[in-house]
Amino acid sequence: MSNEKNDKAKENTASVVEAVSRTELFFSSNKVAITAVVTVLILAGLGIFLWHKFGYLPKSEEAQEQMFPAEANFREGEYELALNGDGNVLGFAQIIEDYGAKAGKAVYFYAGVCELQLGNYNEAIGYLSSYKGKDKILLARATACIGDAYVGLNDYAKAVGYFEKAAATVDNIYAAGYLLKAGVTYEELGQKDKALAAYKKIKDSYPQSMEGYDIDKYISRIEAE
Repeated sequence: MSNEKNDKAKENTASVVEAVSRTELFFSSNKVAITAVVTVLILAGLGIFLWHKFGYLPKSEEAQEQMFPAEANFREGEYELALNGDGNVLGFAQIIEDYGAKAGKAVYFYAGVCELQLGNYNEAIGYLSSYKGKDKILLARATACIGDAYVGLNDYAKAVGYFEKAAATVDNIYAAGYLLKAGVTYEELGQKDKALAAYKKIKDSYPQSMEGYDIDKYISRIEAE
């Protein structure tokens, strides 16, 4: 029994020695190639670090500074000024052109809402579709604004899909507003059954919302027809 254990131990040791030898032979035979690959990886990592520190971050900070006056104009309802600036401060459109998303993903949302308010519906859809933020409330609002833009273009079939998508993005009182828009748009399309379903969902799921307080009149109007 003892001899068997010794034999197995010797076999294991021999296997380890053989594996180590093969590894050493591999590295010895491919030293130049391995060194080159490691060097490239180190230089690439260093390049990314330097670009991030001395390229991306300063540009990002600069872009965010440019956002402050544009956001202030947006909050004041000065949509033309917020979008296009006045020669002294940049608007969202120029910030996007100069910096892209370095100013923050919300820049596309702001620009899209400005275009929507100015009646430039196709431009609004372009900007709003580029918003890829993770904030669900803002994402739902951007989606609903795309629906509003399609309403402005009289494309109700596309609009209602965005209202439904917005309502599905947030399960809170904001969803009630998007469902109401969906219901009204379904009525424009002559789809009274779908409109009624949207209104009843508001009544059942969001009765405490502002839309919920008045939803009975929408339901009664359709049911009376």
